[in-house]
Amino acid sequence: MTEKKEPPSNMTKPNSPSADRKNTHLRFAALRDEHMPTDFSISLDTYRRGGTKEFLDKTADHITAQPMRGFEPEYRNIVDYIVRITHRIWEEKDIGYIYDTYSHDCRVWDDVGLQYGRDKIVADTVHTNNAIPDARLVADEIIWAGNEEVGFHTSHRTMILGTNTGYSRFGPPTNKSLRLLCIANCVARDNEIYDEYVAYDTAALVQQMGLDVVEMAKRVAARRPQGPFAPNFDASEPSRMAGQGTPPRYPIPDIVENNVREFVHAAFETIWNRRNFQAMNRVYAPSVVFEGSTNRIYRGIGQLRSHVLSMVAMFPNIQISVDDLYWMGNARDGYLVSIRWGGIGAHRGHGAYGEPTDREAHIWGITQWLISDNQVQKEWTVFNEFGILMQILGER
Repeated sequence: MTEKKEPPSNMTKPNSPSADRKNTHLRFAALRDEHMPTDFSISLDTYRRGGTKEFLDKTADHITAQPMRGFEPEYRNIVDYIVRITHRIWEEKDIGYIYDTYSHDCRVWDDVGLQYGRDKIVADTVHTNNAIPDARLVADEIIWAGNEEVGFHTSHRTMILGTNTGYSRFGPPTNKSLRLLCIANCVARDNEIYDEYVAYDTAALVQQMGLDVVEMAKRVAARRPQGPFAPNFDASEPSRMAGQGTPPRYPIPDIVENNVREFVHAAFETIWNRRNFQAMNRVYAPSVVFEGSTNRIYRGIGQLRSHVLSMVAMFPNIQISVDDLYWMGNARDGYLVSIRWGGIGAHRGHGAYGEPTDREAHIWGITQWLISDNQVQKEWTVFNEFGILMQILGER
């Protein structure tokens, strides 16, 4: 059971910096477990000890330094880098700093597809800041792995706060207050982010703006390819064929210690692909707390199981694969885990998305787990809900 590997690009010169970065990404897809941090000496909690003010204090003694070849010398470690470039770009409004911290050919996956180039990132960031001029990005967690040789992977969970006082792709300002969960998974090397998966809670954004999410999804889908989103989602997502065989059995370990990869894969395969929802009692603590897309908050296994059942009921043939996985921690202190996953399912069941349309949807998301005492105590999941609605409800 291994994460999905991406084929090498034939559009990049073998000896160019971009080729080197892409080759590094391919190597990271098969990283061994020793590339995962075994403690929290470099972590968001350690970084912000003493208050939020010290986020920007690069001289704070408690901020552990790590080798970061090619990065600007002001950054002490990868958490420092992620926190401070985010603050500079979004809150200080130095949006042009993107030119220094993203590669020119950066790949960005968002709600509905794959887009290329930092110019697109600059344009989208200007757009969002115009729509939410008082936007604040509050860091909730940063899970990281890797090093200066193989590149740094980061999973940055953020709460976006602000007020819609400017025009957006969804229409004129509504003056509504916004609170949105977002998880951005990036790969960085030599001071540049060159690969990013951003799970925005776009459906919650539309909802909190006071707009009808379903009608807006139909409207935005009808504007493609002239609209603001990726022109062809189907072409940008690799095919996923589940086949006709019986889903394999993967025993879920009773003890989580130096086997996080095995635990995660077994949990996803057993719950989602074998439809063994009883196994959630093994994976999750009875008092598990879940926070997810479109303001979902569940407490306890019963509520979380109902959510999983509702998704599988709407997409009864869905098969989920783990596409990227990394973690930090140990058995004594617990583990923080980042899981990027995806799948394809046909909308053939009843549920929150309306009458079945029989249309296939590409579904992907990013999940973060807090594991302690051999079970998941907390889960945060953001998935492309607005993109799903566009795919199953848009005109064809």
